[in-house]
Amino acid sequence: MVKNGKRVMRAGNMLNPTPVVLVSCGSSPEEYNIVTVAWTGTVCSDPPLCYISLRPSRLSYDLIKQSGEFVINLVSQEMAAVTDWCGVKSGRQYHKFLETGLTPVRGKQVTAPIISEAPVNIECRVKEIIPLGTHDMFLSEVLAVHAQNSLFNPKTDALELQRANLLTYSHGHYYNLGKILGKFGFSVEKK
Repeated sequence: MVKNGKRVMRAGNMLNPTPVVLVSCGSSPEEYNIVTVAWTGTVCSDPPLCYISLRPSRLSYDLIKQSGEFVINLVSQEMAAVTDWCGVKSGRQYHKFLETGLTPVRGKQVTAPIISEAPVNIECRVKEIIPLGTHDMFLSEVLAVHAQNSLFNPKTDALELQRANLLTYSHGHYYNLGKILGKFGFSVEKK
């Protein structure tokens, strides 16, 4: 149906692009797993809270539900192929760290592994699991954030996340973030 020059579509994931991340989980090296997630984000800054949404059929769902912990690993353009692979292969058939060559490093606050190659790692503890339909949301407290030294400006020591060359996901495709168009508040700055 067309209304006011626009097509009316079935509801779905229309808020795009979304971040694409690798979520690592498991309490021991034997059960470590990685799942690719595009339904993730920040929900509160104080206290720092974020979420991931997973289908209950995923192996990672059970691992996170059991341990109550996981790590959100932001991914760079260089990690695009391994990010896609971790999204289409099941942890029930593959040990994803061994298959991909990614390096698990024990978290500082959680037993779930950090992915060493990821430019940013966010250690999380589940506060609540909210059933939503096809997916359940893991509402989680952020316990620690790690960022590669190369992401910091050597003169100001400010985090410059654009240096990470992060991926986004939109309707079945991966994209880079592109060029900076402005900074928060640029529209009202004095010239």
